[in-house]
Amino acid sequence: MAPIGNDDTDAADRFDRFARHVDRRLWLALVPQVGAERAGEAVNEALLYAWRHWPKVESLDNPGGYLYRLALRAATRPGRAERAIDILPRPEPADLPEVEPELVPALLALSESQRTVVWLVEGCGWGLTDTARLLEVSVSTARNHLARGMKHLRAHLEVTLDA
Repeated sequence: MAPIGNDDTDAADRFDRFARHVDRRLWLALVPQVGAERAGEAVNEALLYAWRHWPKVESLDNPGGYLYRLALRAATRPGRAERAIDILPRPEPADLPEVEPELVPALLALSESQRTVVWLVEGCGWGLTDTARLLEVSVSTARNHLARGMKHLRAHLEVTLDA
């Protein structure tokens, strides 16, 4: 099935590859801000939008970043409908790694930007360039959020670095 208004099966294939590439990445980026379930629903809404508007979305310089912003708005919209349209399967919360119990409160004490960058870089293994591109900030800004966030986490968790 091709995107609405377009019979080009190549476009459907490109969308499928794109969706599979960004789905989990978007979900991971949203989890620290809105939780696993709400992140999954928001990513589904963003991917549905991308499917319906694929020619426009595909032509953007940073379609993943665009969908991240759409999904974040969808997840934080007041009175949002509690529905999910599954395009791709969602990871189960049980698939998330076990962590130090004090880590969650320490992460919650960070700014939203610091928390997101720390989660993506340290928790998910993303590079600074990919993180910055998704969040639509400079690499320098992402690096600063990471450094400040890690400094606060180390202080909160009383972790010292060996010289």
